Amino acid sequence: MADTRRRLRSGTVVLGGMGLLAAALTACSSDPDKRCVDRDSYRLTKGYKVVSDKNCTSAKASVDGDWYYGGTRKAGYVSGGSFTKPHRHSGGGSHGGVHRGGFGGGHHSSGS
Repeated sequence: MADTRRRLRSGTVVLGGMGLLAAALTACSSDPDKRCVDRDSYRLTKGYKVVSDKNCTSAKASVDGDWYYGGTRKAGYVSGGSFTKPHRHSGGGSHGGVHRGGFGGGHHSSGS
């Protein structure tokens, strides 16, 4: 009976450790979701056409390729993202971006 408990406990530790490792590697990924797109292919209803990565890495590219971060891919096009690479922060929280406040909103207010 004690032998069975010991095996179960060690299996739980191994599985728990693997889960933590997987979560840490995913959270610390240095490369955000990015796709190479043709900058000249924008369509209002579709977005930018996704092209081969070599168009963003080679000087001899056949199209004006650039990295597009985030967004939603559908039928070979991507929209809703940005050409600006998102910043990674340690410690969570958001830095920069939108500042929210109530009345008298600080040094950028137009009161006086």
